[in-house]
Amino acid sequence: MAIIAALVERHMEEAAILYFQRTKLTTAPHVGLRDLRRFDDRLAAQLDGLAIAEEEAWPFIRTALTALVPGGAFTAVVRAIDEGNESALLQVSRLALEHPGFASEITNAFGWLEPVQLQGIVAQLLNSSDSGQRAVGIAACDRQRVDSRFLADDYFQDPSPVVRARALQAAGNLGSARARPACVAAVRDGDEDCAFWALHSAVLLGHRGSDVQALARAGMARGIRGVRAYCLALQAMNSEAANQVLQSLSKESTARRWLIQGSGIAGEPRYVPWLIGNIATPETARIAGEAFGLITGVDLHALGLDRSKPEGFESGPNDNPEDENVDMDPDDRLPWPDLEKVEKWWAANAKRFQQGTRYFMGAPVTHEHCIKVLKTGYQRQRILAAHYLCLLNPGIPLFNTGAPAWRQQRLLARM
Repeated sequence: MAIIAALVERHMEEAAILYFQRTKLTTAPHVGLRDLRRFDDRLAAQLDGLAIAEEEAWPFIRTALTALVPGGAFTAVVRAIDEGNESALLQVSRLALEHPGFASEITNAFGWLEPVQLQGIVAQLLNSSDSGQRAVGIAACDRQRVDSRFLADDYFQDPSPVVRARALQAAGNLGSARARPACVAAVRDGDEDCAFWALHSAVLLGHRGSDVQALARAGMARGIRGVRAYCLALQAMNSEAANQVLQSLSKESTARRWLIQGSGIAGEPRYVPWLIGNIATPETARIAGEAFGLITGVDLHALGLDRSKPEGFESGPNDNPEDENVDMDPDDRLPWPDLEKVEKWWAANAKRFQQGTRYFMGAPVTHEHCIKVLKTGYQRQRILAAHYLCLLNPGIPLFNTGAPAWRQQRLLARM
């Protein structure tokens, strides 16, 4: 069969680009499971093109690896495992040690593949004398939500903090109830990452008390990387505890965003008027609209409660070379709420919401409602629904909202 080099190169370029875009979509506020499925099908098609090219694809894959192209390591691992190419897999593993940014691509590749393709490979990684490979092996089990009973004390006591942190993170995601004592003990680990993931998993596994408040603080300390942990902590709190946290944040002028987000997570209808008030300010309008939707279940765009971007408003990087702000807009792709329309909607519907009840996407938090949100919600909402399912039933695996969409759809069909 004739192989067209330019076409193979295009497959490689497109696979890398699509992978990079996918990492953003899995936490996007405007992407649902059906949207993710269409995107995953596109990525799979590009990977299939490389599979057809067989050996002819590797020069382009190696070029991407050498140039440190985002998505290059992901593509290389998928192809290497699919072909049983152990030397290529070893090469990529070594690159990950030199370039830590590749580590997540490698673990995401293990999550993309089907479990049957990983038999033998993951066991070899878990038993490796190399700490980096042990961490990858644990991450592979985590991504697949497969508990191979690797969570022995050896990994929680591993001399490498990277391995310990990865094992502690996996313990919560896998719903490993037997690991809860180890997670609670590791809260006092001297390594910051280990202590953080110990807190995170302990809460997922049903531990409460002061560790929940500690997780909220730890999440905030990590900035945008800790938003999910902050949300989980508030979800795990009862209404009184959540209100105390929010009251404390209200006294900090720099914690406005955390306060708005937390109000949506707390889910109390009494917060809605205050959230609507924040819609009047352009800097907080979109995140306040998202928090409003988390309580009421309102899709601002679908119901026509949104408007165009305010004239003259700028956020994130711009074309001005003298502007030192290079941070991406954290509210990108969130709709702009129309204050007047939102006020009218709440005036007409407020009576449907009972004071003292916690609401999530327009309804009290129940197992059935959370599954519905996993099927129909946007990614940020789906992440919260997955958290709630674990909090309602400690000891079950955390639903992986970042897994390939077809795998998520199969699992949801059985739930």
